[in-house]
Amino acid sequence: MITTARIPADKPVRISFSLNDSPDEPSAENAFPLSFPDLEQQLQPLPPCNTSKESMQVFKQHCKIAEEYHQVKKDIVLLEERKKELMARLDQFEKQSTEAAHLEQEYDQLTIENQSLYLAHSRCKEQLEKLRIQYQKRQGSS
Repeated sequence: MITTARIPADKPVRISFSLNDSPDEPSAENAFPLSFPDLEQQLQPLPPCNTSKESMQVFKQHCKIAEEYHQVKKDIVLLEERKKELMARLDQFEKQSTEAAHLEQEYDQLTIENQSLYLAHSRCKEQLEKLRIQYQKRQGSS
């Protein structure tokens, strides 16, 4: 039923009406739409009894707990993503460490080889000098 009254034009107008006589009256469950669609059905807050203050308080507490639960689930997802990122970085670091160890080992081997080649070079140089001296002695004696 809609009621009207004459109101002066300079005052704000507030219109209210009721749909109590409507055949499409919303059920008690639809009065409070699901505010947590991703929450499992058995964890959804049950609609409160509008006439009971205690029921409304329990509903509000349940909604608060459901929000906290939703936030914890979001945090878990974010932390799992962070864990994956850190694991990937750790793998990359381990690969770099392995590569660095391999390069260090290769460097050590090349250093040893370089020392042995330097020693061989020195020996060859000494032999060459001895051979030159012997050759010069032969040349001088002939």
